[in-house]
Amino acid sequence: MLLFFVERPSETLPFLREEVGRRFENEIRLEKVKSVIPSGWHCFLAFVERSIAREELTSLRRCLFSAKVDVLQIEHRIKNESLFCFDMDSTLIRQEVVDELARFAGVYDEVAAVTREAMEGNLNFQESLRKRCAYLRGLSADSLLKLYPRLTLNYGVRDLLSELKRRGAKLAVFSGGFTDILEAFQKDYEIDEVRANVLERIDGKLTGGVLGRIVDKDVKRGSLLELREKFGISKREVIAVGDGANDQLMLAEAGIGIGFHAKEGLKSGIENWVDFAPMDVLLYLFEG
Repeated sequence: MLLFFVERPSETLPFLREEVGRRFENEIRLEKVKSVIPSGWHCFLAFVERSIAREELTSLRRCLFSAKVDVLQIEHRIKNESLFCFDMDSTLIRQEVVDELARFAGVYDEVAAVTREAMEGNLNFQESLRKRCAYLRGLSADSLLKLYPRLTLNYGVRDLLSELKRRGAKLAVFSGGFTDILEAFQKDYEIDEVRANVLERIDGKLTGGVLGRIVDKDVKRGSLLELREKFGISKREVIAVGDGANDQLMLAEAGIGIGFHAKEGLKSGIENWVDFAPMDVLLYLFEG
């Protein structure tokens, strides 16, 4: 099954129908999902008689890129009793928290360069996080709470989280960022479970160190498996969403793993991602 996310059907649908028809001939038919999400984006389902290979799906995406149409391939739609596991930085929020803390410390360019390398998978995440945190040495620990109100949600996130809670879905956020930020976010958006890193501090100042095990790709994967068992939810009903290479194992363990505005380092290892649509298009994953 293919899901196409379209912002303006009146402009885009003729092109979409032509492209889909040319590629799949009689194998496929488009059906509009009647429900409409808060952002106003539309979804068209296409029922395909075969599984589409990754290379063919990537080719289709390239053709639809200029029209800003996103496409996902899934085997099934999900029920309300589901588990959604999210990355935090550049996924639920627009910023990378460690980069924003670096602004307070006056070392933004240095830290942001390391972040970009890590997100593309060119650096070991644990090593890169320790390297970035070392730049924060001497920064007031209060900077974390001062930063939190300045963080902005990605488009569609607020409506998505609200509707997921209404449906009774379980929500989890596994962040390579920091507990101070994530615990505040958990309270504001009623997140069931969170995992994040603990910044060491002495006398109200950051030491530049990180305490305990770092939330890397293995911890994210393990946390998803742990919560799946805790909540008694089958893999089929687990959705994982992230943007960087650190999220790849988590996405692989989900029934449906989706890159959201993903880096190339993540795209190279996954099948499904969203480039253009807001986050609330994930509501179209639900049955009915």
